[in-house]
Amino acid sequence: MRGYDVAVIGGGIVGLALADAWLARHPGTRVAVFDKEPDLAAHASGRNSGVLHAGFYYAPDSLKAQLTRRGNQMLREFCTERGVDVRETGKVVVATAPEQLPRLDDLYARGQANGVPLEMVDEAALHELEPLARTHKRALWSPTTAVADPVAVVEALAQRVRERGGEVHLGTPVLDAGPGRLRTPYQQFAVGHIINAAGLYADRVAHWFGVGEEYRMLPFKGLYWYSSWPPGRLQRHVYPVPDPRNPFLGVHLTVTVGGRTKVGPTAIPSLWREDYGGVRGFDAREVWDVARSYPGFVRSPHHDVPGLVRTELPKYSRRYLVGQAAALVPSVRAEDFREKGRIGVRAQLLHVPTGRLEMDFVVRPGEGSTHVLNAVSPAWTSSLAMAEWICDNVVSA
Repeated sequence: MRGYDVAVIGGGIVGLALADAWLARHPGTRVAVFDKEPDLAAHASGRNSGVLHAGFYYAPDSLKAQLTRRGNQMLREFCTERGVDVRETGKVVVATAPEQLPRLDDLYARGQANGVPLEMVDEAALHELEPLARTHKRALWSPTTAVADPVAVVEALAQRVRERGGEVHLGTPVLDAGPGRLRTPYQQFAVGHIINAAGLYADRVAHWFGVGEEYRMLPFKGLYWYSSWPPGRLQRHVYPVPDPRNPFLGVHLTVTVGGRTKVGPTAIPSLWREDYGGVRGFDAREVWDVARSYPGFVRSPHHDVPGLVRTELPKYSRRYLVGQAAALVPSVRAEDFREKGRIGVRAQLLHVPTGRLEMDFVVRPGEGSTHVLNAVSPAWTSSLAMAEWICDNVVSA
């Protein structure tokens, strides 16, 4: 039976980063990444906005706060090393009503606590930074927020894993795993340590090991629309003040690495894990899992679920979605946003006993295994720092 010292289930950016970090610390060890898709970046790692977040949204005692600022720096250095373009957009967070100003102040205070460069600016300074954006009295300016092509980053990271001696097995689903073993349709492997970075299926893989049985994945669908504006018309990412009760940042406008403007995303509840439109990937068991999760989620005191549903379901309408963005950038028009982007699905973890969506990264150890259960935004930004932290603090092989 062929063997590996470490096997990673899931070849998205987090799984590849974990393999890369392990090989950097333990050169010469046998490391393999297994992914069921024939191509890299097929799911969230290639369907996100590509925004390099600065790290000011998150509670100072959270893993997200600890790892995002470091991840921003590490990902920039990686892109420089591998020749991947980064567009230095910066980001402005604008208020659309007076009652949002205290929350804007809270964001600024969090940024200060997290050591993130931030500046509170007035309307005149906002106009200098981004002439198309509007705010009520003041806005936040984040100079270290940027953007890169998420697919290009994933492909470059996979190449570095291979250069360090790791194997990346695409089109190779893992059918079953347990302490010391892993099985694909083609072969069974002896493994010293298994790292679960399976994204939308991370809960299912963890349950094979008896880990995280109190958790279930509750997926949310994200839609984007691209504008017909000439590249560079919008210079900065423009975000609203988020609702702190839910782990979503609201509809915003972002600039791609090529200078295009897009609006989104939604946070629409998905019916199954790979709900990318049509019936592709439909799984009746997953529909049942999602359906039985919702009663507890709806009753949860931790989130405004009825409000979330009321605000998100209308965003299936392109005109409504763009209309939400017009509160941030009044010049946007629905007729300018007709090109649909790749639909993404957020692998959001639900704590079933409390009906609470996990707001922070969740990593759990198991017998001969480590499980990355909740790697939602800003996991793309934080991936290299997250892998560094996990390899240094959690994994023991």
